[in-house]
Amino acid sequence: MIPEYDQQVGDAHRKSFGQFFTHPKVAEFMVRWVLGAGGKTLFDPAFGLGAFRTATPSGAGIRFSGSEVDPDIIRFWEKRTGENADFVALGDYLLSWGQRHANIVCNPPYMRFQKFLNREAVFREFQRRLGIGLSGYTNTASAFLLKSLSELDKRGRLAYIMPLEFLNTGYGATVKRRLMESGHLFAMLRFDCEKEVFPDATTSVGVVLYDKAAPYSSVRFYTLRSVVDLDTFDEMAPVAEVPCEELDSEAKWFPLFQRREFEVDRARMVPLASFGRFVRGIATGANEFFVLRPSVARQKGIAPGSECVPCITKSAQVRRPVFDTEDYDALYESDGPVLLFSAGSSLSRAAAKYVRFGEQSGFDGRFLTRNRKPWYRTESRSPSPLLLGVFSRGGYKIVLNRSRALNLTCFHGFQPNLFGHRYVEHLFLYFSSKTGRQIVSLFMRKYGDSLDKFEPNDLNQSLVPAPDFFASIPKGKVTEAVAVVQKTRQIPQWVEGIFAPLATPSPSTGFRSS
Repeated sequence: MIPEYDQQVGDAHRKSFGQFFTHPKVAEFMVRWVLGAGGKTLFDPAFGLGAFRTATPSGAGIRFSGSEVDPDIIRFWEKRTGENADFVALGDYLLSWGQRHANIVCNPPYMRFQKFLNREAVFREFQRRLGIGLSGYTNTASAFLLKSLSELDKRGRLAYIMPLEFLNTGYGATVKRRLMESGHLFAMLRFDCEKEVFPDATTSVGVVLYDKAAPYSSVRFYTLRSVVDLDTFDEMAPVAEVPCEELDSEAKWFPLFQRREFEVDRARMVPLASFGRFVRGIATGANEFFVLRPSVARQKGIAPGSECVPCITKSAQVRRPVFDTEDYDALYESDGPVLLFSAGSSLSRAAAKYVRFGEQSGFDGRFLTRNRKPWYRTESRSPSPLLLGVFSRGGYKIVLNRSRALNLTCFHGFQPNLFGHRYVEHLFLYFSSKTGRQIVSLFMRKYGDSLDKFEPNDLNQSLVPAPDFFASIPKGKVTEAVAVVQKTRQIPQWVEGIFAPLATPSPSTGFRSS
């Protein structure tokens, strides 16, 4: 059915409405759970291709209704089924208010804040109707969930498919706070098999189960390895069952889906922000213009060092954990794209000519460049002594940067404070160690297809050894260890031994308060 719809409307149409279609087994489970309390009505705010209506048992006297913003998908459904969709209200659910629903089941459209349809009007309505000031980063799925929670009857149930990124984000605190009100959040499920549920998913997905009829003193967190697990959900043990009073809406909830195999010695640790801060790399807005090869810079007459500065522009350019001047020079000599056009207020003749070329080519009209004055002036940064890869699969990339190269957005760069300068190499060894990777990874965001991502604020909140712990390691031993890493790309075992006591094996796989 989905291939037929894709062929008819095209991928661009689906993306414009944030359409990701529901796996039949997921739909059957959600309908079964929602109707398990004996309800006889079911409302779907994002009808789509009718997966939940198909999953609703026929002959059971269930009255089904829905809402849908896309008229094309409704016409497709009617033509394919031969039925009239008069039970579906055509319109934007986020701008239709004043309804109450006994039971709600939904796979909401998923669009990031940049693509949010009717964004400003929706935000105004949320403020006026619910007194909720949505963050500018809120996605459509989170807005759908918040609205549905406000419309659920006092004895109703709700099941929602959700992109689980909200569990680890700032804007998600509003959603989590609302879910925790009055203690009606029953469980949260995460699909470890997100590609089985949504083949084109780019974020971790799960299901929120909310029961307005019953209070719960704790919330259950489940991780499912296959949609087949839904058949025996009632017999499954949760990965964690967390008392409601221990769930902080400002904290990251995603780690609760992972069986904690270790306990962190928090008494000997502090947030990384005690030593400095990670900041995102330089965003040029037009790498085709700002990133230059040495041969092109020479051809344009732009002098390296004044209006062209050394820069790591791709993660693949850094092949070793310690990146020094010789590594950068090798990239430069091979004519790699390792220069950043970084002109000041006074342009040389060659730079002025290059800027005119950029304007004639339309680079000044890009999203970022048109909001900069002047458009060609990139962010002012100092080289970061530590670089950490933004995305990773199977472990993040940490680099000790001993060159004078800046970095683009492929890396976050650590800017130490006055106190943190003395501990840069200590931090490098900790981030490189097995123990450090275990602890720091608790603060990463999980996306689809086993993709992990760090945001600067996540890193700055991550736990690292306290200053007195670092100070107990002789400086000479630290220098020696870094030299070993530079030569062998391996952390010495004695370094692993120093950090190992910070994360000890858990006595059980249950929840531990954080």
